[in-house]
Amino acid sequence: MRRGRVFFYLAAILILVLVAVFVFSQRLQQPSGAEITGAEPTPVVDLVEIVVITQPTPRGTVLNETILGMIALPRDVVIEGMFTDMALVVGRQAKFDLDSGIPLTASMLVDTADQLSARGSLAALSIPRGMVAISIPISRLSSVSYAPKAGDHVSVIASMLFLDLDSEFQTSLPNHIRGIAGPYTDPETGQAFMTITIEKPTVEMATAFPFYGRTELEPILNELAYIAPGELQRPRLVTQMVLYDAEILQVGDFPLVEEERAAASEGVTAADAETAAAEAAVEAAQPQVGEAQEAAPAVPPDVITIIVTPQDAVTVNYLLYSGAELTLALRSSRDDTITTTEAATLQFLLDVYNIPIPAKLPYGITPRIDELVPPVLENDIPPVEQ
Repeated sequence: MRRGRVFFYLAAILILVLVAVFVFSQRLQQPSGAEITGAEPTPVVDLVEIVVITQPTPRGTVLNETILGMIALPRDVVIEGMFTDMALVVGRQAKFDLDSGIPLTASMLVDTADQLSARGSLAALSIPRGMVAISIPISRLSSVSYAPKAGDHVSVIASMLFLDLDSEFQTSLPNHIRGIAGPYTDPETGQAFMTITIEKPTVEMATAFPFYGRTELEPILNELAYIAPGELQRPRLVTQMVLYDAEILQVGDFPLVEEERAAASEGVTAADAETAAAEAAVEAAQPQVGEAQEAAPAVPPDVITIIVTPQDAVTVNYLLYSGAELTLALRSSRDDTITTTEAATLQFLLDVYNIPIPAKLPYGITPRIDELVPPVLENDIPPVEQ
């Protein structure tokens, strides 16, 4: 019994010693009162969030939340002109190309396209990414009587003529017979020869014998006859819509660089400048009171610029240089559907529109009609000066 008490006292003494050692070690690790009083507090950095570009942005891009972000900078490094409110940046345009991560300042942004830097054209700002612009010639008939304006959408129809060609010569058929080659043996030497007669082709030979022809059974005499064509091969016409929806960038020529920059420096957009010039022309054409003025005739545009994909631009360029005729069809401003069309050929017209081939009658219209002549309109004849 006494031995158990001894062990209990020894355990209690050991625990007290351990507690004393722990408390003493903790007091040694604590700094003195003088050291605590003299310690400097950790400074608090004053941060300001500013607006930055989060991805490469081309000149003229309209800024929005998808390409903008906020980063925190110390207040002492924030310079005047930086934006701390993203709402002040959204909707404005980049004055020049901007790299990702650049803090935006007021000098990097403009409110309208006319305030952009002198590098590049204003027209390029209206072309969406991945698209290009190409110009095509127009006339009154091919441009819906000059109805389309910038911003309208049109379809482009191409008309082409096709001929049968000799695949090796790459010339139109039928081939002309230039000579006859056959075996010939020299009676003195017995040597064999091939003789070829070559004629110099002329324009007259295109419609004169000999031609490449064929033999047919003549129905009256019931004899074989050699048939040759009586005229040159007639081209075959085909018409098809090649572009279904193209936006018009400009009708007529673009203003020269000097005119464009002058309008931009005065805060006038290109459209406003064009409108002002048109109004001035109309006003100048009107005679003043007490003064007779001769109105200058308006010059219609002869070219139109459309926005297309790069592949469509290559196609249009090929059609232009291949001699195809391009015609515009104006689309409704409320229609964005794409309708597939069938190419129009002579056989297509006969089958789809139920056009019959005229019968050979024992009578006909007089005077003789060999070609269709369109009616002459009054506006097509210029007035004769008295």
